[in-house]
Amino acid sequence: MLRGFYTAASGMIAQQRTQESLSNNIANANTPGYKADQTSLKAFPEMLMQQMGGKTIPTSNSFNLPVQNPIGPLNTGVYVQEAAPNFIQGDVRETGVSTDLALVNGTLPDEEGALLFSVQNEDGDVRYTRNGNFTVDGQGFLVTNQGYYVLDQAGNTIQTNGMEFTVTEDGLVQTEAGESVLGISYTDDANGLAKEGNGLYNGDADAVPADATYSIQQGFLEQSNVDSLQSMTRMMESYRLFETNQRVLRAYDESMGKAVSEIGRLA
Repeated sequence: MLRGFYTAASGMIAQQRTQESLSNNIANANTPGYKADQTSLKAFPEMLMQQMGGKTIPTSNSFNLPVQNPIGPLNTGVYVQEAAPNFIQGDVRETGVSTDLALVNGTLPDEEGALLFSVQNEDGDVRYTRNGNFTVDGQGFLVTNQGYYVLDQAGNTIQTNGMEFTVTEDGLVQTEAGESVLGISYTDDANGLAKEGNGLYNGDADAVPADATYSIQQGFLEQSNVDSLQSMTRMMESYRLFETNQRVLRAYDESMGKAVSEIGRLA
C-alpha cells in the first residue's frame, strides 16, 4: 500500500511542475520572441512483484534468471523529464520603431535547429536570444532592454550613435560611421539550449551554415509563440489530474488509518 502513496505523490508533483511551466508560458504570452516550454512526462522503471512467504528462495532478475512466484509488474509513477522550448516561428508584428528587429526563419537544414541573435551578458559571455526588442543606450550602442550588448558577426558591440540607422534584410547594419553585419548564430539542437532568464539562452551555437536562410525585418517584432487558449486548456487538464491523484492519496491515507486503528483494536 505504501507504494501506492509514492505513485500518487509522484503524479501530483509531475502535474504541479507542468502547471508551473504552463503558468510561465501564459505570463510571457506578450513577451517578444518568447518560446513556449513544452514539458514531457516519463514513467519510472516498472518493478516486477513477487510473492512473499514462499519456501523457495527468490531469484534476482539482475542475472537474467526466472523470478520465483511472480505476481506481475508495478509502475512506480511518473516525473517531468524535461521542459524544452519550442522554437516554432512566432507571428511578426510591425512596430515602426527602428531598433526593433525581427529574425524571420527561412530554410533551416535541421528540424531541431534554430537561429538566434548573439548578445553579451553582464559578465561578458556570449548568450543568445530571439527577442529583437532592442534599444540604444546612452553611449550609442545597440543593446537589449536589459542592457546587454547586441553583437555583430565578429563578436564586437554595435555602435549606432543614435536611432538613425538601417538594417537590411541580410543583417547589414548601416550607420553614418560605417557598416557591420548583425551577429546571427545557428544551433542544430535547439533543445540543448538552457534558459537563463531575460530571454537569454546558453549553449553551443555557431555561424549560420550556407544552406540556412533568414531575413531581418527592421521595425518589426517577433511575437511569443504561446497559444494562450491551448495553454489554459492544458492547465485545466493538468489541474484535474492533480486532483485525481490527490483523491487517490487521500483514499490510501484513510485506508491506512483504518488499518492502524481497527486492526490495533482487534489485537
